[in-house]
Amino acid sequence: MKLRTFKIGGVHPPENKMASKSPIETLGLPKRVFIPLGQHIGAPAVAMVKKGDEVKAGTMIAKGENFISANIHSSVSGKVFNIDFLMDSNGYKSKAIIIDVEGDEWAEGIDTSTELVKEIKLESKEIVARIKECGIVGLGGACFPSHVKYMVPEGKKVDTLVINAVECEPYLTADHRIMLERTEEIMVGIEIMKKALNVQKAVVGIEANKPDAIAKMEKVASDFPGTEIHPLKVQYPQGAEKQLIKAGVNREVPSGKLPLDVGCVVNNVGTALAIYEAVQKNKPLVERVVTVTGKKVEKTANYMVRIGTPVSMLVEAVGGIPEGTEKIVNGGPMMGKAVSTVDVPVTKGTSGILFFDKSEARRKKMSNCIRCAKCVSVCPMGLEPYLMEKLAEKGEWEELERLAVTDCIECGSCSYTCPSSRPLLDLIRLGKANVNRLRWERSKK
Repeated sequence: MKLRTFKIGGVHPPENKMASKSPIETLGLPKRVFIPLGQHIGAPAVAMVKKGDEVKAGTMIAKGENFISANIHSSVSGKVFNIDFLMDSNGYKSKAIIIDVEGDEWAEGIDTSTELVKEIKLESKEIVARIKECGIVGLGGACFPSHVKYMVPEGKKVDTLVINAVECEPYLTADHRIMLERTEEIMVGIEIMKKALNVQKAVVGIEANKPDAIAKMEKVASDFPGTEIHPLKVQYPQGAEKQLIKAGVNREVPSGKLPLDVGCVVNNVGTALAIYEAVQKNKPLVERVVTVTGKKVEKTANYMVRIGTPVSMLVEAVGGIPEGTEKIVNGGPMMGKAVSTVDVPVTKGTSGILFFDKSEARRKKMSNCIRCAKCVSVCPMGLEPYLMEKLAEKGEWEELERLAVTDCIECGSCSYTCPSSRPLLDLIRLGKANVNRLRWERSKK
């Protein structure tokens, strides 16, 4: 059978899925959690607690007051130690609520049992309200507030829900494990999402390097009419939403448009599980699965971790930082970011903690562009990375805007394939930021 994939570009880095056979373990509670107020795309949430307040696991501690924002809940029970600016995984200081842990008492009305609840009692608008209330965001990395996706604007029509179960980033296996261990909950979550959108069809895209997950999901999906499992070719960045829509439903999202414009809403498979827990169990997003791995890690693992837990606890759980480690990455190796300290907290967007030695971490010496066009051939968006790099270097923001630099999905395929080790993605990101700044300035005139 010919596997589906997207139309242009893409690369195939070594998969290195060493933790794929490691069942999900629950990490113990820390002594103190550090919960940032900006764990999502959009405006940071506004603190609703103060120093000295007592909270329980699941208590709302910060409210997303803007349209694109998300509520934040305590992941533990204890006392608010302070609200302060702390270093986050991006290397910047951001506002966070610090809570001293005094136990594991959950807020009233939250069901923490493992019993499967299949009957969906809430109606569409009530589902969206519950998703918002529970602070659910996309768990594929972007952390876009999920309730916004289900508030379909007047004049737009959605007919297909697309579930991203691809997990195309090398090393990461968190989504793989939840598909094997939480299959029924995921399927009910997909039914909830379909009901919220008032659609009958859902397509779940899974890369073919996860045959056990494909088999398990297909077996369970047979009891849920309208939900199809689509095995996909192993090709990075298969999990990018525009590429996934092309592979899964054969629709192309035009430049500058959204999945909504071609009748689709895309969410991660981990988000489907979080939505199941929010709607059926009234459980806010206070924990997630994190892959901890690397070629020299003593014990590769997938942990269920409370939000705000210091990364140092994950490091300790796998036997410490491996000897010779040169870089620690939050996320996947293609789109993740290096952290300067393991004292940063796990957030809603922390999919993995990776350890790289010198041979993997250090960039090769940069040389002149040889005009080989490899970056053009692998760009899944059909852009010209070599040209955009030069324009960004020269500050030609208007020309970059004309060439649709904001279509770049920052997958890193160009930098990965460049034989001259050019900092293509770094400069394209700079270009995108400045084009977005120009657009913002124009909108204010």
